Amino acid sequence: MVHMTRLLPAVGLAALALSMTAGAHAERAVPLPAPAHDVAPTPRPQVAVFAGGCFWGMEAVFERVKGVRSVTAGYAGGTRDTASYDQVSTETTRHAEAVRVVYDPARVSYGQLLRVYFSIAHDPTELNRQGPDTGLSYRSAVFPQTPVQRAVAAAYIAQLSQAHAFSRPIVTRIEAGQFFPAEAYHQRFYDLHPTHPYIVNIDQPKVAAFRAGFPTLARAG
Repeated sequence: MVHMTRLLPAVGLAALALSMTAGAHAERAVPLPAPAHDVAPTPRPQVAVFAGGCFWGMEAVFERVKGVRSVTAGYAGGTRDTASYDQVSTETTRHAEAVRVVYDPARVSYGQLLRVYFSIAHDPTELNRQGPDTGLSYRSAVFPQTPVQRAVAAAYIAQLSQAHAFSRPIVTRIEAGQFFPAEAYHQRFYDLHPTHPYIVNIDQPKVAAFRAGFPTLARAG
């Protein structure tokens, strides 16, 4: 496990080497087709919840998508009616580190968010891990907030699988479960700690790849 290592101001040479190796795959966005089916736009903001490894990088990527109003790091999909970092790190609550994305459907669709999620926010072919982070809490999972979102997510996974978009099978789950915001020190971690080794080696390449791979979706600045 690398849970507590992430929170240290510096990491050991072995952990840092793992981080650099794991971050290398995120230097380019995986070219993926747009979803064949999408959620129809609505006049009100909508919510999407995704899990895919450490929520620091997931939050950083989605915060830079045009039309996204806010992103909250947290936990989803567990068996308890509350969640904290200490609890989730034990790998006994079945929660996943996740992000809650509030977005404007008139500017960005649920399908476009899914495309970013599968292309760059994480690797959907890694089972119960992402890079140096291992455990069920780092699994790849989509938590649809409506039946339509569930149908679109399932259809897109099937579409990518049939197209052999990845060299390995997609292991992303479609799940249900309440979302719990993470502790304050986890929010906006990417922006507040730009020199943290984990951010430098794992998450900054993801953000750079998003900007390069999705120039029309990326916010300026």
